[in-house]
Amino acid sequence: MLPLENDPNLLVGRETSDDAGVYRLTDEMALVQTLDFITPVVNDPWDFGRIAAANALSDVFAMGGRPLTAMNVVCFPSRSMDKAILGQILRGGLEKVHEAGAVLIGGHSVEDSEIKYGLSVTGLVHPGRIVTNAGARPGDTLILTKRLGTGILATAIKAGLISPAVEREAIESMATLNGKTSQLMASYSVHACTDITGFGLLGHALELAVASKVRLILDSAEVPLLPETRELVHMGLVPAGSYANRNYCTHQIEQRKPVDPVMLDLLADAQTSGGLLIALPEDQARSLLADLREHDVSHAAMIGRVVGGTAGTIELA
Repeated sequence: MLPLENDPNLLVGRETSDDAGVYRLTDEMALVQTLDFITPVVNDPWDFGRIAAANALSDVFAMGGRPLTAMNVVCFPSRSMDKAILGQILRGGLEKVHEAGAVLIGGHSVEDSEIKYGLSVTGLVHPGRIVTNAGARPGDTLILTKRLGTGILATAIKAGLISPAVEREAIESMATLNGKTSQLMASYSVHACTDITGFGLLGHALELAVASKVRLILDSAEVPLLPETRELVHMGLVPAGSYANRNYCTHQIEQRKPVDPVMLDLLADAQTSGGLLIALPEDQARSLLADLREHDVSHAAMIGRVVGGTAGTIELA
């Protein structure tokens, strides 16, 4: 492991496995910086570009920041694949960069046998308004802003096992920016936030619990799911990453009553460009939820709460 950095202007570093780093420039301005790239999760290159860009931009939104600039990170087999495919990927990514209010200023590409695409993103945030994964407090309510199941559905998409309508629903969920959610939560006393990506809801919730030194209670019945995901889990279409997430979290999770194994797989499902998990005071949670739904974040739901007790643990209700 590398030693941790020691700089008074480094406001958020690697200590708590947060979504992005934050470096203070002045008393009024700090940089939010992140980098994320993925392999294709859908078949259409334009859709893949949109999803990969939304996935990378989400880290800045989770910190309460505003994306400013982006740079492409590309791996592509240009000797064996039509470069027009690369052009469609980059076009999809650029559209999402612009939708986020940022500008693309360059990037880097390498020859690779496997396609990979994402962004390095720099954003801005006021040093006093940073939202991290380390501030959740007992008494907070937990809100999740997107439905789970994109890992399972991406596996099904590649196998051609879901309808075009469900495929499109999953793609649009992944391609939807978390920018509106980030803007809305700025009006509330949000104590902590993280975005749900590769470690699944369980993995990222556990990171939040550890960083905040709290215990989380998740109500599995309230967690929103994308269509057909339960049926696909019954068919065995669970990606390897989801199994790894479940195994990693097992020792820090308690079940108040036995939870359906299918639901456990969904809670651990490795997400791409998932929603935000937000912790805020109970008396503000319903107002934020109403605001989210009014602004087309229609699947947001209250899925649990923050309590005292054994820090860094999750109880499934």
